[in-house]
Amino acid sequence: MRKKLAAGNWKMNGLKADLHEVSALIEAHPHPKCDVLLCPPATLIAGMSMTAAGRIAVGGQDCHMRSSGAHTGDISAQMIRDAGGSHVILGHSERRADHHETDVIVRAKTEAAIEAELVAVVCVGETEAQRDAGETLTLIGNQLKGSLPDHATAANTVIAYEPVWAIGTGRTPTLEQIAEVHDFMREQLIKRFGSEGDGMRLLYGGSVKPSNAAEIFAVSNVDGALVGGASLKAADFGAIIEALSAS
Repeated sequence: MRKKLAAGNWKMNGLKADLHEVSALIEAHPHPKCDVLLCPPATLIAGMSMTAAGRIAVGGQDCHMRSSGAHTGDISAQMIRDAGGSHVILGHSERRADHHETDVIVRAKTEAAIEAELVAVVCVGETEAQRDAGETLTLIGNQLKGSLPDHATAANTVIAYEPVWAIGTGRTPTLEQIAEVHDFMREQLIKRFGSEGDGMRLLYGGSVKPSNAAEIFAVSNVDGALVGGASLKAADFGAIIEALSAS
């Protein structure tokens, strides 16, 4: 049985003063029935880890493929671990687009994360043009194949499906479209990784909010969510946690 996961991506948002939202989230949901993860900017990983005190997991939003070196502005998987993080988001569509990250790069970063004993949350997803062209499943299949190393397991890897055209736009795919992709991903993961692929948690991301969370979580092979803006406030993210816990 795969335990549900509510993951929040703060993106480039948040200052030390905003850590009170973490305290409020823990106070309102001291014993959630699902796992909870927050991934703040790198400047807040250590502070959030101290605030969370093990009650929720904390992670980074990216890591370099190298453990150290002359890579100004980057952060290594070991650094995230050292700051108290246990997870790292990799291959998010914003990084694939803004920083031209390829599947090869995402795979190298995933290998680095696993080597540092972090759980890699690997993102895949199509653009609106790719969906309109009927390329969604082919693209997702290629991203899974190219972004995941052969030693990925249910314990060290989570997959997040985020249709690029739904991120932050308020638009959400139909439940049938979400089910089609998640069922396809499960099939592909089992084909490659066997029982480990069956155990990998599959998250849906893309304009997840309290008002639509319950129906999304009822979809086949949706094991949780990767939430953007709605994870910044304890009240909003808490409502999503409640919906996931009840699913």
